[in-house]
Amino acid sequence: MTESKGTTPPRYLRTPEAARFLGLSNRTMEKHRSYGTGPVYMKIGGRVVYTLAELQAWSQRGVCSSTSDPNAHVISPAKRHAAVAPAFSVKNGANR
Repeated sequence: MTESKGTTPPRYLRTPEAARFLGLSNRTMEKHRSYGTGPVYMKIGGRVVYTLAELQAWSQRGVCSSTSDPNAHVISPAKRHAAVAPAFSVKNGANR
């Protein structure tokens, strides 16, 4: 199989490799994936993979030039947001 000059096939990273690339823990990557706050990923044969381009694009969202940069975009922490938290019923003390 030959490749055309100047192009390389996309490189896919599994969660541990992607976490190392970003300087995060495996668990943080899993939380980001679960809460929808992380980089775009694919599932191939049941395995979660990331492309280098998507990891770089996601990490670039946090680039800023100063703490007062009005154009800065904050990368959300890997935590559950109120909109996706399960509703709690006080009446019977159980999740709905």
